[in-house]
Amino acid sequence: MTLSCFDLGEHMLTPDEARQALAELVAGVLPAERLPLVDLHGRVLAEEVISPIDVPQNTNAAMDGIALAWPQRDEPPARWRLVGEVLAGHRCEVPLAPGECMAITTGAPLPPGADTVIMREQLHETAAEVSVDRPEVVRHGQHVRQAGEDIARGQRALAVGHRLGAAELGLLASLGLAHAVVFRRPRVAIFSTGDEVTAPGEPLPAAGIYDANRFSLHGLLVEHGADVIDLGILSDDPTAVVAALDDAARCADLVLTSGGVSVGQADYTRQALETVGQLAFWRIAIRPGRPLACGVLGARRVPFLGLPGNPVAVMVTFLQFVAPLLTRLQGRTDLEPVRQYALADAPLRSRPGRTDYLRGVLRSDDQGRRWVRPTGAQGSGILSSMVAADCLIELDAACGSVEPGEAVVIQPLFRLS
Repeated sequence: MTLSCFDLGEHMLTPDEARQALAELVAGVLPAERLPLVDLHGRVLAEEVISPIDVPQNTNAAMDGIALAWPQRDEPPARWRLVGEVLAGHRCEVPLAPGECMAITTGAPLPPGADTVIMREQLHETAAEVSVDRPEVVRHGQHVRQAGEDIARGQRALAVGHRLGAAELGLLASLGLAHAVVFRRPRVAIFSTGDEVTAPGEPLPAAGIYDANRFSLHGLLVEHGADVIDLGILSDDPTAVVAALDDAARCADLVLTSGGVSVGQADYTRQALETVGQLAFWRIAIRPGRPLACGVLGARRVPFLGLPGNPVAVMVTFLQFVAPLLTRLQGRTDLEPVRQYALADAPLRSRPGRTDYLRGVLRSDDQGRRWVRPTGAQGSGILSSMVAADCLIELDAACGSVEPGEAVVIQPLFRLS
């Protein structure tokens, strides 16, 4: 019998088991909404897009030059009668007779009877005639874009679950579509906890630390298509934590905190979770990233993840566990992290029985092979190691060590460039 995620409690889970258990906390996808093209970047389609037109709409020239009917078997004429010109955005309805050609610009529809375009650089023109330089290299049908060769009328252009980037927006625009139906963005409430946590811009107390986690989470959430509800910093006050979780459960689709989920004397988040909702599990065999409390909040049973307090652990656990939840809420099916392979560029050490995520840097050699090395010290508080990294090196629970030249699993990291 498969255990419910609420039966897991003290069980030590692998990261894959934790991802599967967390999926139970999301009842289904968010509602859909119809938005204008200008607001669609980063959104996920809730309805498939069917092309209402052929793209391109007309068979047209891919080059500036002349349009003509090039003989497939007979010897082509030495000279062609130039009988007119057709420009992009205009049509010519007069058919070409044998031996006739028409000047044409890129994108202009071919005149009736034409099937080939010869580029201008291959032509010698007079007022009424054109001769073709090196006619032996001309191929019938060259430099012509057929109507519907990109997308045909009635063809599916984009599927449900497709996230819309710059290319997709251009595609929608090319179909003449000014709107699309997409899933609503997940609303995610975040706050940091701890008397030692100080907002950037404020004087730093002698025993304080600046709040890096909330801003890393904000960036990660935006990258993964969420709207952020920032609830700031909460002190180590059980009443305040309970009130914040209760309020967040009323307005958010997902609630994230950082810090306050260990068994420390002043770690109140887990206690507050038990008051406002229900703890599902909190033990995962992962480094960095322990501890991590997972459960639901309030009558709406809003998913909750109490992330660790160390900055790198926050980012790693977000990528492994929060990102799949956001993906699921937005109707996508690619719930697993992207995994690729590279060769170890240095010895790698891990502790069997847990999955280690090391920050790594990739390089390619002159044979096209990819090599990866750690960024340096791997402490979960060394945020500069995430800045230096372009991937995570994933060493599974069965792995004790990796020698140089051995293959390892990597997870690429998103980077603005």
